[in-house]
Amino acid sequence: MTPAQTGTRRFRRSALLGAVVATALGGGAILAACGTDGGTGGQDAADGPARLSVADSYIPLPPAGGMAAGYLTVRNDGGQDQLLKVTSPAAGSVTMHRSTASTMEQVEALDVPAHGALQLARGGNHLMIMGWQKAPALGDELELDLTFAKAGTISVKVPVKELTYRPGQS
Repeated sequence: MTPAQTGTRRFRRSALLGAVVATALGGGAILAACGTDGGTGGQDAADGPARLSVADSYIPLPPAGGMAAGYLTVRNDGGQDQLLKVTSPAAGSVTMHRSTASTMEQVEALDVPAHGALQLARGGNHLMIMGWQKAPALGDELELDLTFAKAGTISVKVPVKELTYRPGQS
């Protein structure tokens, strides 16, 4: 190999290495620019405070004061949260459950997504209410205290409805 060929080869390697380094540095700058927090102080929507409200709550009338299911929707206009427990001064216990096509299992917590909703509905996530202090009747309201990881406790009055009740249907 002649000295001219060796110099050309070194120049090509240097140019290729320079191009690779420039690409890597340029890509890093682009990623850094895309990763700016937009003035949120490094806090994204999932880390901000949860802003919760409860809607569409109801309990289908249980047979002779027995075990009942509870349904509601927790709407969240803020950051992610978790429903940790549910209690009631008028019931011995309230547990959270998840239903699938063939099973029902008790769960320790339910996620409330950022800018989303947690739905407790027939055939899915729901509450099981047991040990009523007084047998419920149509129109009664049961107080439920919903405890969240970040938002604390929210108390709601949940009406007892007929067994066939479905929110949003007349």
